[in-house]
Amino acid sequence: MRKLNMDELGRKTVAEFKAADKTPLVLVLDNVRSMHNVGSVFRTADAFLLQGIVLCGYTPVPPHRDIQKTALGATETVEWQYFATTAEAVGALKQEGYTVMAIEQAVQSEKLDVFRPSGAPLALVFGNEVAGVDSEVMKMVDGCIEIPQSGMKHSLNIAVSTGIVVWDLFCKLKP
Repeated sequence: MRKLNMDELGRKTVAEFKAADKTPLVLVLDNVRSMHNVGSVFRTADAFLLQGIVLCGYTPVPPHRDIQKTALGATETVEWQYFATTAEAVGALKQEGYTVMAIEQAVQSEKLDVFRPSGAPLALVFGNEVAGVDSEVMKMVDGCIEIPQSGMKHSLNIAVSTGIVVWDLFCKLKP
């Protein structure tokens, strides 16, 4: 066995990425404080060719070297926008026809392994590293997806949560 070299990976250029059909999924970051987490989310969005990222509140925005450190150039490929509040972002996405789901442990949440996306484009709200998704935003979303967990902590880093959820939905959305 041997690892593939860079030429064999078939990576897209920035122009090819921007022109490609995107996975109908937008990630919304609700007051995420860590630049490294933000960079990691950009990298995940690039890896799965997502439509974009919405950064809200005090979530740091590019350009910043600490975001770039983990994004590895994904801030150049993935479309992003900023909203002063997550509530504004959720309202705008709903007006554009998105189904908006929070990724959170909540009453009546749907387990990720059984969740099936509808035909509408999907926006996922990921919350602050300590407080999770804001309670006012929880009142606005169309539903809630929970990552099943069995350990003691029942808590995952936002970058890890994003990777798990995006991979699962990417597989479910593939034709």
